[in-house]
Amino acid sequence: MRAGELREAFNSFWAERGHEVRASASLIPHEPSLLFTVAGMVPFMPYFLGEEVPPTRRMVTIQKCVRAGGKHNDLDDIGRTNRHFTFFEMMGNFSFGDYFKAEAIPWAWEFVTEVLGLERDKLWVTVHVSDDEAADIWQTSVGIPPERIQRLDKDNWWAAGDVGPCGPCSEIFYDLGPELGDGGGPAHGGEDRFVEIWNLVFMQFAADGTGDLTPLEAPGIDTGAGLERILAVLQGVPAAWDIDLFAPLLAEAERICGKTYGADPETDVSMRIFADHARTTAMLISDGVFPSNEDRGYVLRRIIRRAVRHAWVLGVTDVVMPRLVEIVVDVMGDHYTDLVKNRQFIADVVAREEERFRTTLAAGQKILDEATAALDSTVLDGEVAFLLHDTHGFPVEVTEEILTERGLSLDRDGFEAAMERQRERARAGRAGGPTFADERYREILAQFGPTQFVRDASTVADARVLAVFDVPPADRPEADDATGDLVEVFLDRTPFYAESGGQIGDIGTITGPGGSIEVIDCTYALADLHRHTGRVVGEGVEAGSLASAEIDDERRAAIRRNHTGTHVLHWALREVLGDHVKQAGSLVAPDRLRFDFSHYEGVSRDQLREIERAANAEIIANGRCRHYETSMSHAQAIGAIAFFGDKYGDVVRVLEAGEHSVELCGGTHVAALGDIGHLRIVSESSIGSNMRRIEAVTGLATVDRLADAEDTLDSLAEMLNAQPDELAAAMQRRLDETRELRRQVRDLQRSMASSRADELAAGADDGVVVADLGDLERDSLRDLAVSVRDRNGIRAVVLASAPAAGGVALVAAVDPDGGLSAGDLLRDAARTVGGGFGAKGDPPLVVAGGRNPDGIGDALAQARAAALGT
Repeated sequence: MRAGELREAFNSFWAERGHEVRASASLIPHEPSLLFTVAGMVPFMPYFLGEEVPPTRRMVTIQKCVRAGGKHNDLDDIGRTNRHFTFFEMMGNFSFGDYFKAEAIPWAWEFVTEVLGLERDKLWVTVHVSDDEAADIWQTSVGIPPERIQRLDKDNWWAAGDVGPCGPCSEIFYDLGPELGDGGGPAHGGEDRFVEIWNLVFMQFAADGTGDLTPLEAPGIDTGAGLERILAVLQGVPAAWDIDLFAPLLAEAERICGKTYGADPETDVSMRIFADHARTTAMLISDGVFPSNEDRGYVLRRIIRRAVRHAWVLGVTDVVMPRLVEIVVDVMGDHYTDLVKNRQFIADVVAREEERFRTTLAAGQKILDEATAALDSTVLDGEVAFLLHDTHGFPVEVTEEILTERGLSLDRDGFEAAMERQRERARAGRAGGPTFADERYREILAQFGPTQFVRDASTVADARVLAVFDVPPADRPEADDATGDLVEVFLDRTPFYAESGGQIGDIGTITGPGGSIEVIDCTYALADLHRHTGRVVGEGVEAGSLASAEIDDERRAAIRRNHTGTHVLHWALREVLGDHVKQAGSLVAPDRLRFDFSHYEGVSRDQLREIERAANAEIIANGRCRHYETSMSHAQAIGAIAFFGDKYGDVVRVLEAGEHSVELCGGTHVAALGDIGHLRIVSESSIGSNMRRIEAVTGLATVDRLADAEDTLDSLAEMLNAQPDELAAAMQRRLDETRELRRQVRDLQRSMASSRADELAAGADDGVVVADLGDLERDSLRDLAVSVRDRNGIRAVVLASAPAAGGVALVAAVDPDGGLSAGDLLRDAARTVGGGFGAKGDPPLVVAGGRNPDGIGDALAQARAAALGT
């Protein structure tokens, strides 16, 4: 059975048993504590945690997963074991309060033995030491002999964290045979011999953090079955590296290396790393992750560079990753069609990343070779690793990997001390485990259901107040410095848009019989549960009462213009720059819009003008905006683009903005593009590796900006005594006049300096002139010093001034044959005025600066003493 056949068999089996087949979620999870989707249950975490109501109680998925960073990190094991991959596919069937052990266990056995046809006498089962119920079902309902049912403790217990759902697990293992390790079953035998192919998690308890467990009212099933491991068993190969998903990649690795797979263990490790890392790289880039120095992008960069370094070690000088990801697309593209669509872009991204790293690798390897050759111990100083990382972009993980291969280690403490600030940021970004919503919010959602969002109304006159909670002082918004009590208000229905998809929340008022709430923000407490945060006016509102909820409609109208403008801008960016442009974040506010997008180079002025023109051409055409709900499958069929950060279910909202832009979006929008008004791009900048940001304005904000610009032009025209359309010529004339006046001033200063030079030379003391020249500018001071020195009989000149621009200027000029050093004359003097100089050698002219004009007198006295030897 090949990979495609296994996927089809798995989905069909569970669909026949009432499970809704779900496509794989993105590798970028909505759970903020996770870098990547690390297991099949991650997209369903809110259902298991009670934060959201599942749309159906039975689901089946084949989920893309990556474990390479943070808590779930298999990166260092890749290529050296038969069980670990950074990217893998997790097959899973899920029950949310529906069936439980009595159904899940027999069904799992049925699929493994009857659909897959695995020999029963090669299968072993483990259960938790406390789970007599599961053990009994395996023995009595399925017919597993008791000697093939083993009990484990921690290995057969799953928990999201110290608090929340948890429960025992039951796993199915396949015995690959005595040639791969000791017998005794999975509890005692070899890990390579007994391979876990199925894991049933019985979520039946809630942990409170103290060790006490409370039975859940609606226990659930979470199954994890590794597709690659099962394929290895089905295809009768000794390791998952030999299955049909990896074979073409390893064949390409052979061509790249010019070596035969299986001939050398260390070369085999490198080839497996090529295969594994190419899959992960292609999948992550296709899902919108780009190489960078932070978070997910850093992990991706490390994966690419790790593969490239192994190619480097094997003597491969050609760029290898583009060739490998092309094979990934060929192998995986039938099931993951986005790979095919993004084929060229993926190849371009990895090619640029590899080319840059090969340059870095050459420089860093040389420094590391020299540092290790000079070692008198087996530990490399952490400062060397920091230098490589900070100055040359050489990842510390690569340094450690090279050191390990040479039998050396890194002074990690020293490195981390040098990187303290970066480590603090990284810890802050990764802090915490799975999050659990406040119990109060879950109770509201369970009791009353989701908030009804009345999208097209500015006022809801009969909203029911469900709950009112105080906001503790410590939780007040940082920008809120006003006095008064802050509360969270929950309504059964509301016209307030809750912040999401880049669009900020609405503001307005909630008015009850005895008072009101001045709403300053609206956000989601949980998915589909609107939280209105506001300031109490009068008696406020009370739970159970009816209230009138009214948004600031003028502000909403401005937001609508900017939000629809964001969609038109997105289309224009893709039209001008290419289809690789993808949204990576946005802000839709009443006064402006901000759009972050993926692009590998700066956007030129001409491109920005073309983008702005394309967007405004669409707006002027005044195409209709259709905003409607449809199925996810239909949205995908019509080519709707999903926005970064948004979470989608089976029913989605689609915005057709004019003739060209079709995107998924739950925000608020104008009825026709002409309602946006003129869109004006305000700025474009880089916000990271391969990431750009555009800020723009629409509607009245554009009018205000143009009016301000005209006021500025009128003011400048008045200053220059010219008409606005003559400003450029008038400004050029004024600049020419200024340059001419400056030239005349310089000529006059030189003339005055020559006269002053005679005066200063006449007052020389044994051929030495030392003087304070008031506020003379630095260049003039220098010219004067040279002029005085060139008079007959002058051995040395030291002049000082305090220019109007600030600070101190010191100049020393000596006769090259006079036996004095200009540097020696100014060394102490410069320190006295709080400055110094950087002259090399012993030049006859030295210029120094300082910060302390009050020290000029003392400084000149020191210079005089040095010149006269007193």
